[in-house]
Amino acid sequence: MKNYIQENKERFFEELFSLLRIPSISAKPEHKVDMYSCARRLTELLKEAGADLAEVCETAGNPVVFAEKNIGAPKTVLVYGHYDVQPPEPIEKWRTDPFDPVIARDPATGEEAIYARGANDDKGQLFMHLKAFEYLVRKGLLRHNVKFIFEGEEEIGSPSLPEWIKDHTELLKADVILVSDTTMISEKVPSINCGMRGLAYLEVTVTGPDKDLHSGHYGGAVANPINELCALIASLHDEKGRVTIPGFYDDVVELSAEDRAMLARAPFDMDEYKAFLKIGEVKGEEGYSTLERTGIRPCLDVCGIWGGYTGVGAKTVLPSTAHAKVSMRLVPNQISEDITRKFTEHFKAIAPPYIKVDVKACEGGDGFLIPITSPAYKAAAKAMGEVYGIEPVPSRGGGSIAILAVMQRLLGADPLLMGFGLERDTIHSPNESYLLRQLFAGMESLTLFYKYYD
Repeated sequence: MKNYIQENKERFFEELFSLLRIPSISAKPEHKVDMYSCARRLTELLKEAGADLAEVCETAGNPVVFAEKNIGAPKTVLVYGHYDVQPPEPIEKWRTDPFDPVIARDPATGEEAIYARGANDDKGQLFMHLKAFEYLVRKGLLRHNVKFIFEGEEEIGSPSLPEWIKDHTELLKADVILVSDTTMISEKVPSINCGMRGLAYLEVTVTGPDKDLHSGHYGGAVANPINELCALIASLHDEKGRVTIPGFYDDVVELSAEDRAMLARAPFDMDEYKAFLKIGEVKGEEGYSTLERTGIRPCLDVCGIWGGYTGVGAKTVLPSTAHAKVSMRLVPNQISEDITRKFTEHFKAIAPPYIKVDVKACEGGDGFLIPITSPAYKAAAKAMGEVYGIEPVPSRGGGSIAILAVMQRLLGADPLLMGFGLERDTIHSPNESYLLRQLFAGMESLTLFYKYYD
């Protein structure tokens, strides 16, 4: 595969760039036409790579791309990815145009990387699968049936995909779901995610008076919704960093000492971590390491809070309402709908009588685990070990790909997450990038996965 990459890398860049130039932003309705453009471009690339069938499929929302090559093999690999991307804002923070991809050197290390929105998440990573598949087909080395499903709504919670999957379970039948949409825990040691956290995302609104009030005439006599919202939010954690919602931890499985020791094999430099984030100290649930806090433990965070006057100058107003977005990352066995219900009941129960509280569920999904004893995991570990020269470490992903738990349940196949991103890639943020060495290592590793997967 190394020689094939070198012989074709300029073509690879242009093909990938053709995807990155399309602003397929699922969160913005005005980009609907771009979603179809990107989906059609993917079908072209899939056919050129060797797929017998590649088509754009309608859903209730953005289209799904489905492709397959059936060689009559005993096992089938289903490749999942997403072609939608996050909004690029704030634009002024980008050093280059987010939808005009360039290859440039990392300011810190000097290594070459592709800079663009979607360079890593997930266009760059799904592109690795296309090229690994292309190589196997053209060299006559393909040993498995391969199917592809690329969606256009992952960044907004995949609202349309579950129903589409329910209607096409036979079409999607496979032995393993192969995914590259995650990061490795370290540049020094590769890792394979054997689980990811779920998500319950809510918006809360606190209402006091029925209109904004003069802060001089009413301040000190009427409850201020912003003050009250802040107090409610502050009460959601105790002094040990644990979430105070009753029943929040009921279904959380405590890992054994052996499992925690295995996860602790992952290299972690606290000084580097703090320096990268430019923070003085870390903070989290007492009794757990930083990697455990972001992998095997649930958490609750406020992602946004607003209310009152925030414009230029002063406006002495006591606001009528205040709002917050709350994200809860959940570990396997916690059910998103159950946690959403528990949060709602608790938040309303602790609200004082001088305010009204409304809670709206926005997005959610469950986490999942896969056994590291499975043939697919072993094949992935052998492949990555061969490419990187060191055995990969099993890890737990702190983020969420909610649709994978749905696919696991509906299709009866486990997801396998061979992600090659790094924290330095700043996905979802300005100047998203993807190191060329990781792009190429991913192609090599995926090619070897098919060699070793039996």
